[in-house]
Amino acid sequence: QVQLVESGGGSVQAGGSLRLSCAASGYSYSTRGSPMGWFRQAPGKEREAVASIYIGGGSIYYADSVKGRFTISQDNAKNILYLQMNSLKPEDTAMYYCAAAAKYWTNYGLGSPRTYNYWGQGTQLTVSS
Repeated sequence: QVQLVESGGGSVQAGGSLRLSCAASGYSYSTRGSPMGWFRQAPGKEREAVASIYIGGGSIYYADSVKGRFTISQDNAKNILYLQMNSLKPEDTAMYYCAAAAKYWTNYGLGSPRTYNYWGQGTQLTVSS
């Protein structure tokens, strides 16, 4: 069973930077063959995609709201997914979740939560103005 554990969240002032990490374990297949991504959910709002990566397909997705500020990357050797966040804004405040698709996954789009089968518990990011 795949397990995902996020870390790196915290409180930061607007304009600052932070890097989130997601340690994945329990894989019986290569992480290159299935997408992984970051989603976020603010209080009273729906969960939304932030960034996703599918190395096997050579694809990366970014939400318009984070393009140019956030960078997703993946260390396959260590099974760690990263999200480098720069120029943070108060509207980035949310719980951030790591997600991974199964070995045999259905493509609903890299930005759709339906694509992902496994979820972490989340790490909180708070950006103050």
